[in-house]
Amino acid sequence: MRLFTFLRFMRQITRKKPADLDWIQNQGLIAVKLAQIFALRPDLLGEEKCQQLQQLYQHAASIPAESLTETLNSKAIKNFADNFEYIDHEPLAAASVGQVHRATLKSGDEVIIKFVKQANSKVFSKEVKRMRNWLKIIILFSPRLRKVGNPLALINHVADYTLRELDLRNEIKGAEELMKIQKDISKDFPTPLLKFPKYYPELSNENVLVSEFIDGDSLEDGIDNKSLSWDTLLDLFRIHGAYLFGVGTFHGDLHPGNCIIDKRGNFVFIDNAAVCHAPKKVSRSLFVFFEKLSQQKLDEAFIALLDMTNQYPSEKKMKKYMSKMHEIYRDFGKKPVGEQSLTKIMMQTVRAAVELAGAEFGEEAFPIIRALMYLDGLVLRTHPDVYLIKSMGPYLEEFREKLGLD
Repeated sequence: MRLFTFLRFMRQITRKKPADLDWIQNQGLIAVKLAQIFALRPDLLGEEKCQQLQQLYQHAASIPAESLTETLNSKAIKNFADNFEYIDHEPLAAASVGQVHRATLKSGDEVIIKFVKQANSKVFSKEVKRMRNWLKIIILFSPRLRKVGNPLALINHVADYTLRELDLRNEIKGAEELMKIQKDISKDFPTPLLKFPKYYPELSNENVLVSEFIDGDSLEDGIDNKSLSWDTLLDLFRIHGAYLFGVGTFHGDLHPGNCIIDKRGNFVFIDNAAVCHAPKKVSRSLFVFFEKLSQQKLDEAFIALLDMTNQYPSEKKMKKYMSKMHEIYRDFGKKPVGEQSLTKIMMQTVRAAVELAGAEFGEEAFPIIRALMYLDGLVLRTHPDVYLIKSMGPYLEEFREKLGLD
């Protein structure tokens, strides 16, 4: 994506009238991925614009379908079709990275066949390299951008998990890693509501993946039909939060299209290639930050956030930082999330830490912050009247007690 194109992209995202989704998709995979991130920020763009951008999660009908027969003949394992009783040639979904078709194995198993769309994968790395180059130039003249907002960190993160998605074997590896963690913590922190699809590695390779068909509704569907209860979202926070804060290894792209609630009420994580790892200093610092916020111990929360950084500020800078933080968090917790977005306040918090305390947040902090943005955006779209930080309190206590965070 060239600089002029990026500016046009940002214009599409931020203007009041609807974005041209066809134009965004025509700019390639990186434009779609960035738009998906903005789609969860109604606090920045407004609810109506976000609802439109959220079509890019799983209803991207205008993304051209590719020939299933041609792809399977050239990319699948030898004699691939001989394993199937039936393959539906009409796509179940055509998304930014892959295309999905329903099928039935000769064993009777209902499955999906997913393949990487070659038209997107060929140009993605080239686009990322070009975008990194001009972002480096911009940051050279405005070094504060590296510390606040850090567009280079955003691009690096998007590039990292997207390149992993382009090798479909990573979906199997990612699910295995998350399932192993689930098993390891099951004695002290059982998560019976979390499931993963069954994969068929013997039928899969880099370009073609066969996995179980999950009968259910995605979180995106639940948002559309207003069926997501607050208790359901708290159950999801308990599961995802344990990976984020307690373990530091988590599904790095758990947007509403990548979690399905099956007919038994289980959360099924799909597209598991984008597993991220946060350093302990990042995951634990954020955990303590939110824990102290839920307890209304603001000074302790503000200091805990600085544990993410490489150095502490001077006494003078610390005084300015603490003063600004108390201003940001005045009346915090006394307003519902619709009036007081946690993500929006977190962005103000990071800016205060950088500008006033001289803190530096490395790129390793971005994946977990982005995961929290997804959760916050999900709540904003479904239950804007809840008091989020107060609701998080009991779960944070459970993380500390059962995940060894002491």
